[in-house]
Amino acid sequence: MFRGSTAVRDGLVSANDLRGPAWLRLFPDVYCDAALTVDHGLRVRAAVDLLVPGAVASGASAAVLWGLTDLAGDDDPVELTVPPSARRSACAGVSVRRRTLPTGAVTTRAGVPLTTAEVTALELAARLPLVEGVVLLDRFLDARVTRLDWLHDAAGGATGRGCRRARSALALADGLAGSPQETRLRLLLRAADVPTPVAQFEVRAHGRFLARTDFAWPQQRVALEYEGAWHTRQVATDRRRIEALQQAGWRVLFVTAADLHHPQQLLRRIREALAE
Repeated sequence: MFRGSTAVRDGLVSANDLRGPAWLRLFPDVYCDAALTVDHGLRVRAAVDLLVPGAVASGASAAVLWGLTDLAGDDDPVELTVPPSARRSACAGVSVRRRTLPTGAVTTRAGVPLTTAEVTALELAARLPLVEGVVLLDRFLDARVTRLDWLHDAAGGATGRGCRRARSALALADGLAGSPQETRLRLLLRAADVPTPVAQFEVRAHGRFLARTDFAWPQQRVALEYEGAWHTRQVATDRRRIEALQQAGWRVLFVTAADLHHPQQLLRRIREALAE
């Protein structure tokens, strides 16, 4: 990636070359090899390195660099933070926020300065409705780029718009879910008048490990499994696991994305299973 004006000045390319098929324009005066795969992460690196001196990737752009690549699309604006004294550098495709970041709020990842995973997660959770904020925090925890105690430490000193919302979401996050839908299911169960299940419960028989369940009521021997795309890709393994649970006297209920759109019917199934 390079500044077009600098490359032309140094005689490396001509202005006509830049308009040709060999080079791709990412931002005004910022180009890259047209053979590169341009995604949001690449555009973040270009903006930080070449477009806005002293900038730090933040918000959804930082989340992409932390591995949550679906939180910003390839063409979404790159989110950057600069000190209050910095000269504003506005251009299409870049959103620049002026603010003072707390000490310890900035780190580097793959050579790019960005807000820490804790600051990034809490900042994004502050923008979202409560349930989606919990989903987001659980995703950061599942990605293993932060820990629950680190998030609580960061949240304790957080100020500004949305900090209370972020703390409310953090109070409900546990990092045990393997997918966003598992978090939504857990929150649904938490708000309902059913006994609280144990998340990621290990079932053992005669000291031998049988299976790990998404949710379980061990006393009633009822397990609840969210059946998402990951499960459908390992049908044979799941089938053997379910058979082992059933042979040990467990009843296994399956939940799909469609079930979450009809929560009362789902809860009725769970109550009936627990009552039996």
